[in-house]
Amino acid sequence: MSEIILMSDPRVAAIPVHECGEPLIDIRRGGPLLVDLRKQNDSDAFFYLREGVLERLRQAQTRLPAGLRFLVVEGYRPPGLQRRYFEKYVARLRAEHPEWSDEQIRSAASRFVSPPEIAPHSAGAAVDLTLADADGRELDMGTPMNATPEESAGACYTDAAGISERASAHREILGRALTDAGLVNYPTEWWHWSFGDRYWALITGAGSACYGPSQQGVRERPFSAERR
Repeated sequence: MSEIILMSDPRVAAIPVHECGEPLIDIRRGGPLLVDLRKQNDSDAFFYLREGVLERLRQAQTRLPAGLRFLVVEGYRPPGLQRRYFEKYVARLRAEHPEWSDEQIRSAASRFVSPPEIAPHSAGAAVDLTLADADGRELDMGTPMNATPEESAGACYTDAAGISERASAHREILGRALTDAGLVNYPTEWWHWSFGDRYWALITGAGSACYGPSQQGVRERPFSAERR
């Protein structure tokens, strides 16, 4: 496995953002993507992505084998909600590991929830998704989406060993289609892919990100206590 760069790495925050002003688009309005409604009681924001990300996601779907489709679970996440998710997970880790330093806690938290100041979801640049068959049934990906490193014993990592051959093959199919369309994966979460954000810029060698935190025309609903 190659080096895993976490969201908390200072190199991510050091990437400049040259905001392009591209709008957030509601992915439910037409198009071939399946949209999972499990989060609709939290915020309509989850159904939005930057226009360029959505276009690449549609391109990636055309690269999937016949009979398979993407099932999109979450796109944009308002900055305030991102902060609450991060703080909740930090509090959990601090309770479980009182001996850890603040830096250790922050680093461990960033495996699963991005620090709010650089979060790709809050830029409308990231999508959490899985694969489904023609009838909309989710494929075996080795772990449930949003399984924490603790819950999954690390099997949520994209290149994790120990998952079944079937699940490994499904992750490879997902990754090949999205990579070919220009998105990058966060390697601690097989389901998280992004384009145009700071993490994408660092991984691809781009000089800057084109998407920064956005509040464009998306109304946030009351926060739910559960991330998923």
